[in-house]
Amino acid sequence: MSDDEEEIILRDLNDEDLIAQMQDDLYDGLRDEVYEGVEILLERKWDANVILSDALVEGMRIVGIDFRDGILFVPEVLQCANAMKGGMGLLRPILAASDNAASMGKYVIGTVKGDIHDIGKNLVGMMLEGAGFEVIDLGINNPVENYLEAIDKHKPDILGMSALLTTTMPYMGVVIEELDKRGILKELPVMVGGAPLNQEFADAVNAHSYGRDAAMSAELAKTILGKNR
Repeated sequence: MSDDEEEIILRDLNDEDLIAQMQDDLYDGLRDEVYEGVEILLERKWDANVILSDALVEGMRIVGIDFRDGILFVPEVLQCANAMKGGMGLLRPILAASDNAASMGKYVIGTVKGDIHDIGKNLVGMMLEGAGFEVIDLGINNPVENYLEAIDKHKPDILGMSALLTTTMPYMGVVIEELDKRGILKELPVMVGGAPLNQEFADAVNAHSYGRDAAMSAELAKTILGKNR
């Protein structure tokens, strides 16, 4: 089937069926089809926030459940996230210009100092975006100063730190201790995650929560802000 034939089929669907088809296309990692679906809904005068929540966020919620349950795996989730970003390319400028843009909240995330691994962090960021969060990604190898600067600049609702190496895990405690000294920890929830971490470690460094995996982290972030549904 050609791209033109696919677009004709999408345009023949009523709004409810189109939303369902977009969720399926997102699940299948079909970026072009998701883009076309968003385009059609915008032409039909749908609100950008509603398109985001009903088609993209809900689609990624389903992806997250199947990722958590072992039905989908990392390469497939990355394809889903790429499809979502296709639709977001159309929505983001509209949402940015809107006075009532809906957002779950701001989430600053970064891999800690000494650690250059970012696949897990990137996957968490994608799942958070799919859940409706505004994600500020600090990248890798972040000293405490980077986190403090990001907190001051972006005023996040949650701070997330990632580590893959056991040698860099203790630096999370350094950051949290500095946040505590400055009185920030009382107001800002801190989530930690990474393959070698566990709940016991999170408790030991006084993190507010431990994200076991990307899907769980997104659900946990919504729970922390009281926005889980």
